[in-house]
Amino acid sequence: MPSQARTQNTLPLDPCPNTPNCVSSGAAPSDTEHFIEPFALKENSSTAWPYIIEALKQHPRTKLTVVTNNLIKAEITSLVFRFVDDMTLLLHEKEQTIDVRSASRVGYSDLGVNRNRVTSLRNRLQQAGIIY
Repeated sequence: MPSQARTQNTLPLDPCPNTPNCVSSGAAPSDTEHFIEPFALKENSSTAWPYIIEALKQHPRTKLTVVTNNLIKAEITSLVFRFVDDMTLLLHEKEQTIDVRSASRVGYSDLGVNRNRVTSLRNRLQQAGIIY
């Protein structure tokens, strides 16, 4: 499905810092270092949202810290150095999209870990028929 124009959020994602250890669908598309496409729902949100929550619960070393009907915040701990990254998903039910942000708390470079994490979740949700 082609990218759709997004409306401004009432709860916007935090902006990425000026370091290459963050990706966000809230970044400007021209910001190729940080921008990543939002998820476009294929299923209705009442089916998709619980599936996404379960998918994140099953992800290794992931702790869900906030779960509401339109917001998920998770902490993901790296295996070796025990660094904590933050992931946020924000559901826009009317637009049938989910904004996503994944960022390291410390350091400068993450060697692509956050982009890979979002891409992996996107692939899993696409394979399950939840998103396009």
